[in-house]
Amino acid sequence: MAALPQAAHYNSHGAPGRPSPRRRGSAPAPPAARGPTYPSRGAPRAMEERVAERLRGALGPLGFEVHAFKVGWYNAVLQPAFHLSYPDDTLAFVVLSTPSMFDKALKPFVNKERLKIIRDPVDQCVSHHLSSVKEIFPDQKVDVIFDYEILPSRRPKFLAQTAAHVAGAAYYYQRKDVKLDPWGEKKIFGVCIHPKYGGWFAIRGLLLFPDVQVPFLEQSAPVDCVSTEQKRTELLELFNFHWQDGRYRDIIEVKERYSEEQKTYFSTPPSERFRLLGLTRFTE
Repeated sequence: MAALPQAAHYNSHGAPGRPSPRRRGSAPAPPAARGPTYPSRGAPRAMEERVAERLRGALGPLGFEVHAFKVGWYNAVLQPAFHLSYPDDTLAFVVLSTPSMFDKALKPFVNKERLKIIRDPVDQCVSHHLSSVKEIFPDQKVDVIFDYEILPSRRPKFLAQTAAHVAGAAYYYQRKDVKLDPWGEKKIFGVCIHPKYGGWFAIRGLLLFPDVQVPFLEQSAPVDCVSTEQKRTELLELFNFHWQDGRYRDIIEVKERYSEEQKTYFSTPPSERFRLLGLTRFTE
């Protein structure tokens, strides 16, 4: 797998546009000392396979994807300031939301929580479902980091697109992937493309299992689905200078994209999205 640059872009590109690092968050503490860890040695079924199966069973029906990686793969391509504070062989999963999450998870969540305080429907929905994962691993410590969390330094707690790339979930296309650079001194941000959904997905968070060490986990390279120089140049051009129209999302032929209702929701200013879900500004 090609090495990523040391300073990767923050973007998780869930809604149209280029989301910048968001509010909220505090510095992650190093994992506390616990009992014995459980290295995966591939017999008879690797620990990571059993964990992944449970996660997919819980999150898959809600429109989420999970992809395993070792913390060391992520840390190896980043500067120390961006490292996750876990041993290199720690098992982690990057969680993506697919186009079906809107109907399978968000709308049911909003209907169920209608009488409670809702300030950010998508964030609260994702937080609810990812945090609920802990219930299916009662004997394991599970740490959750969300894409919107930031450190006191204003850096994100993790670089979403880097995590997706090293986990093999989506290819992170960057300026270095274009040989004949046409942009001169312009700042060019990279973007992840999923082999099935193109740009119609979002990177929502990480699930980390500090007690599960997987020294024998094999890394899978992400699918290089935008493989020509011309298409890569077009992708970065569209993403950086025409992101409002969302054309970069269809840089490849996709198997599923956001519904018209979902496109309308994400293209609406956040303060006005509540009415689209039948909510007031703050539901209590």
